[in-house]
Amino acid sequence: VRLAESGGGAVQAGGSLRLSCAVSGYTTGGDCMGWFRKSPGQGREGVAALNSDGSTSYVDSVKGRFTISKDIAARTLYLQMNSLKLEDTATYYCGLSRGYARWPLRITEYDYWGQGTQVTVQE
Repeated sequence: VRLAESGGGAVQAGGSLRLSCAVSGYTTGGDCMGWFRKSPGQGREGVAALNSDGSTSYVDSVKGRFTISKDIAARTLYLQMNSLKLEDTATYYCGLSRGYARWPLRITEYDYWGQGTQVTVQE
């Protein structure tokens, strides 16, 4: 199973980015996928998740700004990030849970991880 993130980069505060996570070696369906991020000196934080029942979860700090979505045919997970803030600077990781996640923003729910993509928000 391989998860490959892309779409990170440097952007000015208030700008937008769209992250992608391509899944290979796994037949998607009935699973939960999510985005997490890690800033220097901080633990990995759950940002957004799309569960197997179609429900979405977001950490409070990104509600109304970030949107998680999935293209099943393309086996790709997306994170549209708008109105980016300095505090969104982090390495963003996608994760896959083989089944419904009771706590979709918890790291322990996930079985597979990508290598991460860096997002830097500048003034």
